Amino acid sequence: MPATPPPVPDLKRPAQKRPGARVVTVLARRRLTPNMIRLTVTAPELANVAPGCEGANCKILLPEVGESREAFSGRLTEGQRPVTRTYTVRHWRPEVLEMDIDFVDHGDGGPASAFALRAQPGDFFGLAGPGPVKMSDFYADWYLIAADMSALPVAAAALEAMPRDAKGVAVFEITVPEDRQEIDAPEGIEQHWLIQSDPHEPSTAQEELIRALPWPEGRVQTCIAGESGVIKALRGFLHQEKALDRKDTYISGYWKIGLVEDEHQKMKRAEQS
Repeated sequence: MPATPPPVPDLKRPAQKRPGARVVTVLARRRLTPNMIRLTVTAPELANVAPGCEGANCKILLPEVGESREAFSGRLTEGQRPVTRTYTVRHWRPEVLEMDIDFVDHGDGGPASAFALRAQPGDFFGLAGPGPVKMSDFYADWYLIAADMSALPVAAAALEAMPRDAKGVAVFEITVPEDRQEIDAPEGIEQHWLIQSDPHEPSTAQEELIRALPWPEGRVQTCIAGESGVIKALRGFLHQEKALDRKDTYISGYWKIGLVEDEHQKMKRAEQS
């Protein structure tokens, strides 16, 4: 008799419990700039989110098109994992349980962008986190902030939390001039807004500007995030050429040209192993 064939493996991800994710409701959607959309969300379960979490990462868990709130809530606790993307808390108003999250408009090219484009009051998604704030202590003589569109929320949050007498430079790379945002930064922070009309083409503009800056005396603290190629170049400059202490530098690749987030996160884990 022929041998009994082995069982076919179940290729679905196993059911798992994911504590901490809440279902939040969209209160409002507005277009901040030509390439940035803001969703304001709320939920009673956000009452345990601490004040001052602006700039912290959170996970957005997206429902399927047409999925009911009840079915989605069940999946958050014991079901197949929803599509998940990483975003930043832009504003948190604990007194009214309202949170703003800003999305770069990629059209239908990404699931989170597609969701934000079509979101209406009453729509819902999952939110896990937020995690720790990236820049919570301010002790430097001079600050360097740099971001592309993906990292504008974390950079803006850091600038708005700084002491009002802080000094330094902020470098932003945006798609069109109209993408410039008003940020409540200290007067001593010199802002530069660079235009990169195609963010999926490699850019050296931020690195060139930062290399050309007169380097200050004293302790330097950074908040830098964006495309991984840009980040790699800036990390080498700051850590190797300028010998900045790593504990003074938040510098993170948020995405990489040609990769979706899942692929980029896998690449980052491989580099860190």
